[in-house]
Amino acid sequence: MNATDLLANTLSPDGATRQEATEKLEGASRDNYPQYMLMLSNVLVDENSPLHVRNAAGLALKNALSARESTRQTDYAARWLSLDNDSKAKIKQDALITLGSAQPKAGNFASQVVAAIAAVELPQGQWPDLIEILLGFVNNQPNPNLKVATLQTIGFICETIKPEILSLRSNEILTAVIHGARKEEPSSEVQLAAVHALYNSLEFVRENFEREGERNYIMQVVCEATQNGSVPVQVGAFECLVRIMGLYYDKMALYMEQALFGLTVVGMKHTDERVALQAVEFWSTVCEEEVDLAIEAQEAQDYGETPETESKHFAKIALPEIIPVLLLLLTKQEEDADDDEWNVSMAAGTCLSLLAGAVQDAVVPAVIPFIEAHIKAEDWHQREAAVMTFGSILEGPDPSVLTPLVNQALPLLIDMMSDSNLHVKDTTAWTLGRICDLLISTIKPDVHLHPLISALVTGLQDSPRIVANCCWALMNLADQLGLYYEDEPEPGQTGPLSPYYEGVVQALLRVTESASNESNFRTAAYEAITSYLTQATPDAIPVVQNTVVTILQRMEQLLSMQNQILGVDDRNNWNELQSNLCGVVICVIRKLNDGIQPLADRIMTLLLQLIQAASKTSTVLEDAFLVVGSLASALETNFSPYIQAFLPFLYPALKAHEDTQLCTVAVGIIGDISRALGEQSAQYANPFMTVLLENLQSEVLNRNVKISILSCFGDIALAIGPAFEPYLETTMNVLAQAGSVEPNPLDYDLVDYVGQLREGILEAYTGVVTGLKKTEKVTLLLSQSQNILDLIRRCLADEERTDSLMRLSYGLLGDLADSFPNGQIKQLLLSDWVAIELRSKHRMPPETKKTMRWAREMVKTATQ
Repeated sequence: MNATDLLANTLSPDGATRQEATEKLEGASRDNYPQYMLMLSNVLVDENSPLHVRNAAGLALKNALSARESTRQTDYAARWLSLDNDSKAKIKQDALITLGSAQPKAGNFASQVVAAIAAVELPQGQWPDLIEILLGFVNNQPNPNLKVATLQTIGFICETIKPEILSLRSNEILTAVIHGARKEEPSSEVQLAAVHALYNSLEFVRENFEREGERNYIMQVVCEATQNGSVPVQVGAFECLVRIMGLYYDKMALYMEQALFGLTVVGMKHTDERVALQAVEFWSTVCEEEVDLAIEAQEAQDYGETPETESKHFAKIALPEIIPVLLLLLTKQEEDADDDEWNVSMAAGTCLSLLAGAVQDAVVPAVIPFIEAHIKAEDWHQREAAVMTFGSILEGPDPSVLTPLVNQALPLLIDMMSDSNLHVKDTTAWTLGRICDLLISTIKPDVHLHPLISALVTGLQDSPRIVANCCWALMNLADQLGLYYEDEPEPGQTGPLSPYYEGVVQALLRVTESASNESNFRTAAYEAITSYLTQATPDAIPVVQNTVVTILQRMEQLLSMQNQILGVDDRNNWNELQSNLCGVVICVIRKLNDGIQPLADRIMTLLLQLIQAASKTSTVLEDAFLVVGSLASALETNFSPYIQAFLPFLYPALKAHEDTQLCTVAVGIIGDISRALGEQSAQYANPFMTVLLENLQSEVLNRNVKISILSCFGDIALAIGPAFEPYLETTMNVLAQAGSVEPNPLDYDLVDYVGQLREGILEAYTGVVTGLKKTEKVTLLLSQSQNILDLIRRCLADEERTDSLMRLSYGLLGDLADSFPNGQIKQLLLSDWVAIELRSKHRMPPETKKTMRWAREMVKTATQ
C-alpha cells in the first residue's frame, strides 16, 4: 500500500481500517524514521494528492516534530537533529514550496510543518536563513496564497519560540508583518494573517516599542486595521490592541487621547458581536492593569518607595464615555444563552466589575440612575441588567459608600427571588451571594435573616443555575457570619444562624440527592453543607453529628453500587460523589476532633473499602487518603489500631512517582501519622524513612513532591525525638546538599522553586532540632550547627525572601540557640551577621517580628 492510500485510511470512517493504517504509520516512523519523514514530505508537496491526504501528511510531520510533554519533545528534537542533512534539506524545501500551493489550505498545513522544524532548529542556531527566506516571500511575491501561508508561519514561529531567540530578528519580522497589515494591502486574507502574526510577535518587539517613531507607525497600522472593511481583520486588530495594552500600558497615554478612546467606545457598539467583545475586553484589560498598579502604588507607599509604573487613570477619565455603553450592552442578554457561551452582556458585566475595582467610589453615582430607572421595569432584560449592575459594583467602592444602598436594596432583592423570569432570579441569587460575601455587616440578623434564608432555600427547588447560586449565597452567609462573630470576646453557645441550621442543612442535603450535577449545583450544595458544618456553634453540633451519619450511609450505599457502573459517565459521577462525600467527612472530623471517636471504626472500614474500589487514576484515592490524614490528626494515639490495615495501601501510593498529587498526599499522611502517634511512631520510622529516601533518588518524581518529603523528615524527627539518631547523618547530608542549590536570578520559576525548597529544608531542620532539644542526644547537633547557620544566613540575605521564609529562619535560629544555652556554640552565634539580622529593621508582619525577638533572647542567653 502506498503512502497516499495509507494516509487516506487514517481518516477512514471505519474504525478497524483507521487503526490498522495508524499502526502501520507508527511502525514506519519507528523502523525507518528518515524514509517515513521523506514519504510524508513527498505527499505534502504533491499538488496532485487529494487535499485531505496532504493535510494528514502535514499533521503527521508536525506530530513527529513536536509533542506536549517536555521529555517526548526532547526525544523528537534529538531524532530530527540527528537526521542526515540531505533528508532534512529535502523536507524543509518541500514544506517551503508547499507554502505557495495553489490550494490555500495546503499552505496552512505546510506553515505548521515549517514552524515545527523552526522550533527545533532555531534554538540550536540552525537554519539561519529561514527568517530571511520567509521575509522574501512576504515582501516580493505577487502570490497572495504564499503571503498568507508565510505570515501564518511567522505567527506560529513567534508563538512557539522563546522571545529572546527571535529578538535579534525582531526588526525584519516586524517590518514584514506590518507591511502585510497595512491598509494599502489589497488582500484581506493577507491582512488577517499579518494581524495574527503581529499579535504573536508583540512580546519580543519591546525594543521597537521603545522607539517613538516605530511605535507610532505600529499603532497607526493597528488603529487603521480596526476600521478595515473585513470584520475578521477588525477583530484581529482589536485583539492586538488588547495585548498591546497589557504589555505596553505605560506607553499608551498619547494614543488613548488621540485614537483609542474613540475607537474602542465605537467598537463596543459594533453590530458584529465579535468586534464588540474585543473592544469590551480592551477596557477590561485597562481596568486590570490599573487595579494592579494601584496595589503596587500602595505597597510602594508603605515602604516609602516610588512605584515603577504610575497609573494613568484611563478608566476614570473614560468613565462617562464607557459606562453608558456597558449598561446598554448589559441589556443585550439572550433568552436561551448557553452557560458556556461568552456574549456581550456577560463581557459587559465582567468589565463593569473590573471597572468598579479600578475607579472605586466614582462608579457608584455613574450607575445608580440606571439601577433606579430599570430595577422595576416591565422588560426582564432591563430588570436583569439593573440587578447585574448592582451586583457588579459591590467590590471596589468603599463599604461605607455601598452600605446605605445595600440597606435600601436588600428587601427589594429578596422579593425579586420570586420574579417571573428565570434570568432575573438567577442574577438576583448571585447578587445576594455577593452581598453575603462582601458586605455581611449590612445583613441585620433580626431584620433580614429570616426572609433572606427563606428566599434562598425556596430557590433550591428552582433550575440548576439558580440552585447553584443559592447554594453559593448560603455558603457565603455561613462563612462570613462565622468570621464576623469570630472576634467576639466570649465565643457564644449560639449564633444568628442557629435557628436555621437544621432546616438549611436538610434542604441542602435534599439538593445533593440529585442524580445529575448540571451547572455544578450538586457540588455547590456539598460545599455549602461543608461551610455550615465548619461554622456550627456549640448548640448546632447535633446537626453536625446527624449529617455525618447520613453522609457515611451514602458512602456505603455508593460502594455497594460499585458493580453496577456501566460507562465512563457513570464512573465519573461515582468518583465525583465520593469526592464530595469525603470533603464533608473531613470537615466534620476537623470540627468534632476527638469527638469523632465513636464513628472511627466505621469511617476507617469505609475508607479501606473505598481505597480498594477506587481506580488508580481517580482523584478518589487522594480524597480517601486526605480523610485518613485528618482522622489520624483528630484521634492522635487512638489512631494506632488502624495503621497496620492502612499501610499496605499507603506504600504503593508513595511509589506512584508518576502521580504527583497522590504521592504528595501520601507523603503528607506519613507526617500526619507521625504527629498523631508521637513517640509511638518510632516503630514505623524505618520503613517510612526508607521509602522517602528512595523517592528523593527518583528521576521521575516531581521536584515539588521532594520538597514535601524534606518537610516530612522534620515531622518524623519531631515525633520520635532521640530515636531519630539512626537517620540523622543521612538526613543532614541530604538537607545540606539541597540547601546549597542557588537560583539563577533570571529564571523566575527557579527562584520561586528555590524559595519553596529552602522553606522545606528549614521545616526539616526545625523538626530535627526541636526533637533533640532538651534530650541527652542534643550533642548530635553540634557538628551540624555550622551547616544549619549557613543556610539561615543565605535565606535571610536573599532579596526575594518571603515572610514565611524569614519567620522559619528566625524560629530555627532561636531553636538552635535554645538547644545550647550553656555556650557550646557561642562562637558561631557571635558571628557578625547574626547580630545584624537580629537587629533587622526590615518591614515585617507582627508574627515574624515576635519570632525574631524571641530568637534574639535565645541567642543572648546562649552567648553570655
